[in-house]
Amino acid sequence: MKILSDILVNTKTIQVIGNVEIPITAIVFDSRKVVNGSLFVATKGTQVDGHNFIEIAIEKGAKAVVCENLPGKNIDEVALIQVKNSSVTLGKLASAFYDYPSSNLKLVGVTGTNGKTTTVTLLYNLIRKLGYKAGLLSTVRNYINDEIIEATHTTPDAVQMNKLMKQMVAAGCEYCFMEVSSHAIHQERTAGLEFSGGLFTNITHDHLDYHKTFADYIKAKKKFFDDLGPESFALINTDDKNGNVMVQNTRAQVKSYAVRSGADFKAKIIESHFEGSMLNIDGMDVWTYFVGKFNAYNILAVYSCAVMLGFEKDEILTALSEMKPVEGRFETLRSQNGITAIVDYAHTPDALLNVINAINQICNDDQELITVVGAGGDRDKTKRPEMAKIATKHSNKVILTSDNPRSEDPNQILEDMKEGVEIENKKKVLSIVDRKEGIRTACLLAKKGDIILVAGKGHETYQEIKGVKHHFDDKEVIQQIFNELYN
Repeated sequence: MKILSDILVNTKTIQVIGNVEIPITAIVFDSRKVVNGSLFVATKGTQVDGHNFIEIAIEKGAKAVVCENLPGKNIDEVALIQVKNSSVTLGKLASAFYDYPSSNLKLVGVTGTNGKTTTVTLLYNLIRKLGYKAGLLSTVRNYINDEIIEATHTTPDAVQMNKLMKQMVAAGCEYCFMEVSSHAIHQERTAGLEFSGGLFTNITHDHLDYHKTFADYIKAKKKFFDDLGPESFALINTDDKNGNVMVQNTRAQVKSYAVRSGADFKAKIIESHFEGSMLNIDGMDVWTYFVGKFNAYNILAVYSCAVMLGFEKDEILTALSEMKPVEGRFETLRSQNGITAIVDYAHTPDALLNVINAINQICNDDQELITVVGAGGDRDKTKRPEMAKIATKHSNKVILTSDNPRSEDPNQILEDMKEGVEIENKKKVLSIVDRKEGIRTACLLAKKGDIILVAGKGHETYQEIKGVKHHFDDKEVIQQIFNELYN
């Protein structure tokens, strides 16, 4: 419980009406979660406007309201605080309510289209392996040291995020690594957080259903670096043409990493196999269990970030050589008769191409690649034909199937995908709506030595159809089919 005036200490207000020397039991921006003594923050969301629920929040026990537009009638029983931007204010209020937890952590945010989950998870695992307590906020799950807290969003809302970070501080964590999505940046979910560093992986076409234009998508990512303080570091991938764009207006200390171009931190792939890769990082050779150029970038990003956090290069590389791939990212399963299946979360054109290229660079002429891929419903439709085009151009056989169709007709999603298949590649394609049957068909088509890539869902253990989540785990399904067919 906090006094409202203490929570408001760093908040710029337009006007304050009523008594602010009152106790506050919770901060909420969803009127359904209001409890007696709450501070209700009316934010303008993408679907609904919280201002429409002010009276409901008060009826449920809210004692104070933060809003951009004051209610049309006087409400004497609550304190009203008018601000310019409720979303920005929410983050700052949440930070104050939970005792500014990010200032007591070395907080690093990772943003970009691909590689965020692998990078933050490896950073968390690395720091834990080096003997320090740490927290993780990721797409797959959140951690407070060894305690698992299931994730619902790539980046939690501001209230949940600060609450989790306070728990991290209470548990003795010194570090926190978090994915920072473009949605979260645009919606100001990271407002009020103090970052020790920010890391940019890459940027390709994604989330245009939300941002509408690629320029706006870049702008959202860039804002994260614009907001970093002068005591922070900004680490960018300069092999991506937008890497330097990210830090044009940052106040942070800028450092770079790259595989192709000149940079502060450099890596080179020496050998690559399905079991792992030999990399040269800053002149030192290291074997890793990670495959492909995209993973070389991820490993280099983790190494560079750890150096910026003050760790010794030798101890970083030693720890990295012992780490395994992140759940649902280039995970391999093998059948009794020598077929290799790879499960990967690749759900953007660029990510899919990276994984396929990594496989093809290792395959010999006798091995075929069979790709099973779909596209999510209620998401950026421009990706669909592009992903099918990439899959069919660079695979020997392709099975188009359901991903998470959500509210859409999965057959229509497959029709959208097929629009991208070039005429000469149409003979490679099968369309099988049922994902399990699609995977089974790939297993039946494969011969000894072939590779099956099952892309799009990775770590997810569900399939969302017509708003209902059904249990579905690609790895589980593959293993079950392998056992049925080959044991």
